Amino acid sequence: KYFKELYGQYFMNRKDFKIISNWISDNSFILDLGCGEGDFLAYLNKYKGSSGYGIEKDILKVSKCVQKNVQVIQGDFNICLSKYFKDNFFDYVVLNQTIQENEDPSKLIKEMLRVSNECIVTFPNMAFWYNRFQLGLLGKMPMSKALPNSWYDTPNIHLCTFKDFENLCDELDVTIIERLVVNNQYNFSKLANIAPNFFGEIAIYKITN
Repeated sequence: KYFKELYGQYFMNRKDFKIISNWISDNSFILDLGCGEGDFLAYLNKYKGSSGYGIEKDILKVSKCVQKNVQVIQGDFNICLSKYFKDNFFDYVVLNQTIQENEDPSKLIKEMLRVSNECIVTFPNMAFWYNRFQLGLLGKMPMSKALPNSWYDTPNIHLCTFKDFENLCDELDVTIIERLVVNNQYNFSKLANIAPNFFGEIAIYKITN
């Protein structure tokens, strides 16, 4: 019982969940790409009355989703999107801290906006000042709380900056509805508002066609 209560408190206090859910209307139909153990979908179901699906590769994480009564498809979401879902099937698609691990981010964004009119994308900012310091002055690949892996075991293959992502949106004729800039604890700061590409550690974008 103690551990169940402790998990519930952690679940309720997830700042990233709170921030992203503020952009999602009540009772929406959601798709969470790379949904992990289904925590975010379970959160949306509890606090927003939302329903939907997750897509996750890891079979052990899929099992955790099932235990939480989260509808999940086991597989690669690059394949599952085109295979299972028609145009405008969802109200929102969420891609939380996963776009940098994808082989073709531009193709993925197009497919996300095919199955939903509004999408939420978050990712670590490679241009964050501490990352620049490590690469420019120390001469090594950056590591931080937002980028915790070493160069040789990182899942990230397409790290980008705020400017890179916004330039890609321009190329794809994608409209940025809203943008938030936070640190690795999902807190806001005045410096990040002044110079987001330098002081912002994590980007949160809401986009549409």
